[in-house]
Amino acid sequence: MPARRPGRCRAAAQARCPGRTLCPGRTLCPGRTLCPLTGGTARIFYTFLGPRIGQRRFTALSTIVLVVPLLWLGFAVQDASTPYGTMVMIAALCGIGGANFSSSLANIGFFYPKQEKGNATGINGGLGNLGVSVVQLLTPILITSSVLAVGAGQKKANGSEIYLQNAAFVWVPVLVVLAAVAWFGQNDLQVASTPFSQQKIIFKRKHNWLMTYLYVGTFGSFIGFAAALPLLIKTTFPAYSVAAYAWMGPALGALARWAGGWIADKLGGARVTILSFVGMAASIIGVITYLPAGSDRGSFTGFFLCFLAAFFFSGVGNGSTFRQIPAIFRGQHLKGLTEGTPRHAAALRQAEIESGAVTGFTAGIAAYGFFFIPAMFANFSVTSAMWGFVGFYASCVVVAWWFYARPGAEAPS
Repeated sequence: MPARRPGRCRAAAQARCPGRTLCPGRTLCPGRTLCPLTGGTARIFYTFLGPRIGQRRFTALSTIVLVVPLLWLGFAVQDASTPYGTMVMIAALCGIGGANFSSSLANIGFFYPKQEKGNATGINGGLGNLGVSVVQLLTPILITSSVLAVGAGQKKANGSEIYLQNAAFVWVPVLVVLAAVAWFGQNDLQVASTPFSQQKIIFKRKHNWLMTYLYVGTFGSFIGFAAALPLLIKTTFPAYSVAAYAWMGPALGALARWAGGWIADKLGGARVTILSFVGMAASIIGVITYLPAGSDRGSFTGFFLCFLAAFFFSGVGNGSTFRQIPAIFRGQHLKGLTEGTPRHAAALRQAEIESGAVTGFTAGIAAYGFFFIPAMFANFSVTSAMWGFVGFYASCVVVAWWFYARPGAEAPS
């Protein structure tokens, strides 16, 4: 018998969610769906806006603007009469925070030579991904601290007091500092200044879409599993603490991304990408093996260790796919050209422009994994959804091998 599916909150038909502080687990709650959808969509626009406006100005402005939804959220959760629709709107605005990730990745390639691009994007992306686990780890601690509280606390059903506003307010000074660092410490690189007319060519490039497909498999899995794991623990192994375990997978995946970029610089991105998908498929099969089934209660230890392995391999793949992108577009544009000639220089610049745009675009599309993976668990049994992921990873192995890794591949990377 397949593992049971996560329950759905009956607040769907109500004007507001009465349990928004401790949601019983409606996977497709509008607040949960809008946040990743706005985040993923904003990533796509941010990818092209940064090089157009200037990365220093754009990074500073896109960082400081996040103070608005956080302040709004901090005050809204203190008022029990806040309409559910307002909470959904705030969640949607908070989702644009992830868009900064794509804007920085679209620019970072201009700073590093070919042999260091994988390591550079791996560190950049790993630090960004680490934010997922940091928030999951710190939030349960922050909301119980009266020392940090600004405003009144909220009463739980058992009479204890929590301070939900802390989870929002604590990031406000951090954002102000980071915006100032970007404004005063970064530069608007002239070489990275690119109008949309030169960037939009990527939508005609086959390898943009192929690498988007692969990155959905790596980063899409990472961010989707980060969103779904807490709910899976709660519904499948309810005896175990979500707060104690949920942050570990995203932390491991973020750290593995650093290693993935570095290893890909040494061994080649396509080879490491294939290894990551094979590892992810094997890990998910392990997760399925340890799920409860019928009278078998399953094994939380096996389930969790296999999930950690899935996070690890997804992190490695995150780093290696971003190593592949600049290698692919360099190879495509510089083929047959002599180094040092004007045509070579022009082709190199166009390759860098397209690599940056593709890197940001793939990150934007893959961010929708934060929505689609929990949606899979909401609409199918856990085991059916897991087998679907295994089949998808197998198709990614075929794509990566055929186009990028086999002898005579079209775009070896």
